[in-house]
Amino acid sequence: MRVMITRPHDDAAPLAASLREFGVESLIEPLLAIDYFDGPALDLDGVQAYLLTSANGARALAGRTPDRGLPVLAVGDATARAAKDLGFSDVRSASGDVDTLAALASGGLDPATGALLHPAGTEVAGDLGGAVGGAGFEYRREALYAAAAAEAFSADARKAIAEGTVDGALLFSPRTGATFKRLVEAAGLAAGLRRVRAYCLSAAVAEQVRELPWLGVDVAVRPDQQALVDLLR
Repeated sequence: MRVMITRPHDDAAPLAASLREFGVESLIEPLLAIDYFDGPALDLDGVQAYLLTSANGARALAGRTPDRGLPVLAVGDATARAAKDLGFSDVRSASGDVDTLAALASGGLDPATGALLHPAGTEVAGDLGGAVGGAGFEYRREALYAAAAAEAFSADARKAIAEGTVDGALLFSPRTGATFKRLVEAAGLAAGLRRVRAYCLSAAVAEQVRELPWLGVDVAVRPDQQALVDLLR
């Protein structure tokens, strides 16, 4: 089996290595390029914890503060693992989406203790600020990076879809799904997807690509990378 991984390279490479352990080969085709912003150290005055909704957010945060002691609440296990690898010492995973992340914050933190800082990209999915704000927390979002969508598939990706040498595509976000659909249609590759399954992190991702003529569309039982990997098993 061979699958296309559409995550940025920093996330795709370790995923490809783990898939190889149970016989799945990968074609890494990042559909988003991450541009981390330079700038001064973050102002952490009055902040009691970080909210992380992606591994990119963890990397951006690590590049803008030497602090590794404040609690980190991560949306999922892969994001939590990235934060731990970067040296953050108190990391908790919501193992879900922005709603479960907000629930983790409201269940374990006190709004009176301080603000929640969300290191994020210039575009965000969901309403994390509204969810934690509704629970009484002060929410601060810092845009620390931008994710630029790919303008075209690589030659390897076009060939793999057209010739049927890829069995599945792993799609991790609604924006990535929308980008994949746009590139398939622009390249005239829709017919090639009749031999390909879409493996989607969530129903919101599947909604972006469901109109394409896939062999099938599978959705992870939880919106985290391990649940998506489990679909391949």
